[in-house]
Amino acid sequence: MEALRLKELPRAGWARVGVQSPESVAAHSWGVAWLVVALCPPHLDRGRALAIAILHDLAEVRVGDLTPQDGVPKAEKARREREALVGMVAALPNAEALTALAEEYGVSPEGRLVKALDKLDMLLQARRYAEAQGVDTEEFVASALAALEGEWAGLTRRPGAVSRRRGPPDGLHPPFMALKPMRGRPHPLLMTLPYPT
Repeated sequence: MEALRLKELPRAGWARVGVQSPESVAAHSWGVAWLVVALCPPHLDRGRALAIAILHDLAEVRVGDLTPQDGVPKAEKARREREALVGMVAALPNAEALTALAEEYGVSPEGRLVKALDKLDMLLQARRYAEAQGVDTEEFVASALAALEGEWAGLTRRPGAVSRRRGPPDGLHPPFMALKPMRGRPHPLLMTLPYPT
């Protein structure tokens, strides 16, 4: 099965900065799926988010793990990935449904959650590589934090909820805050994050 080749495709960004034996794209997709299981807010459809997480990088089997350094415009990257995904699932009886789910990435509430957790997985993996191999991964940490800053509150707030206070809505804390230092010590939320750090 062609999809199984995702297990053999290394994440290009890690290889570029000198990570030894970088994770595969499939390992990253598993990390995103695990974060969905662990952190999906109760008002979102966890099963739908899981399906999006599994599908979100599947097209890379055909197009490769394109990064901004490859110089491919976003619209062209999206076109290539959609064409690849459609071709990969064409023979399946639920091909249209799978394509529609993949296209929710970053769009529907569940798709936006998956996109945010995609960045969170990258951030956590960057920290692991920095600690284990001494590789400078700060560009990945900074990129992930920038993408996550405004996203998490909108995802965790229940529809129709209005909050006049600052901070996490409904007691749900943005998990990426766990990685920001607090007075030189790890943030206390780090201990509650259900993901290996």
